[in-house]
Amino acid sequence: MDFVFFDIECACVSKKAAKICAFGYVVTDDQFHIKEKRDLLINPQGSFHLTDRRGEKGLVLPYDYNAFKRQPSFPEVYPDVARLLTEGNVVLGHSIMNDVKYLNLETARFSLPPLNFSFYDTQFIYMNKIKAFERQLALGTIAEALGVEFVAHRAADDAYATMKIAEALCKKEGMTLMELIDFYEIKAGVTKDGEAVDCTSLAREEYLLSLRAAKERRERSRAEFIAAVCGKRPKRKSDSLRGKVFSFSKPLEEATERSIAYVKAIYERGGGYSFKVEKCNRYVALDGDISRRKEAAQEKGALVLNEESFKEMLI
Repeated sequence: MDFVFFDIECACVSKKAAKICAFGYVVTDDQFHIKEKRDLLINPQGSFHLTDRRGEKGLVLPYDYNAFKRQPSFPEVYPDVARLLTEGNVVLGHSIMNDVKYLNLETARFSLPPLNFSFYDTQFIYMNKIKAFERQLALGTIAEALGVEFVAHRAADDAYATMKIAEALCKKEGMTLMELIDFYEIKAGVTKDGEAVDCTSLAREEYLLSLRAAKERRERSRAEFIAAVCGKRPKRKSDSLRGKVFSFSKPLEEATERSIAYVKAIYERGGGYSFKVEKCNRYVALDGDISRRKEAAQEKGALVLNEESFKEMLI
């Protein structure tokens, strides 16, 4: 059983096309002994329009762009790519779903049979190791953490770095790659007939469940707070807060044991509350609040208070 680590670079990516210009790969045995390393350069049959993952900053690939015009087209290299990915090898990549989608777009673009194979993601393996699923980790970030050096955006070198990351993870845990995958209970991703499903794991499923539970708690708290603000107001006891209209930061609103009592106290003192920060003149923020909501309140001239200063106003 061989491992195939691959990476793709594109001249341009859109919703309907991924003009692949480089397919880099490294083939190893299960001990990470390299059998083959190669950059398949491809004529993208289109101009270069390079952006980052968010489509913002231009990227520079470490290639001579003019050389691509002399390279074979994707249909010409398709048999080699298909052989690598579909003939019983274990396929891996970094953030591999992007590359799988590029392959699906290119096979559709040239009316080629879709490439059907299963795959694993070294980024995802590392995320399971550090138990962090909240954000994507760049290849360079993981490589630096594990002491792996490489030339970024050269497809074969990115594939090599991906392989070295897998090797480093195995050495740290004292396991083979497949043992490591089993240890983290990772299920392979699959692409079939042009449709792809990403890798998953028990730890990630538990993380997603916790996110959904936290969202539901926030929604319940929000509903309770809205009901308190819009419900029957208590009898006014003083006018000490007359003319003062408050808004709270979202985390404070969601802390309903405190926030509902605070709103009641504001109304009892003749003040008001608004969900729209542009209508408040007092904004109460928890420590560390750097939200756009706070900035909007400041831009409208609202006095920003921390929770302790606000409570002093209620005495």
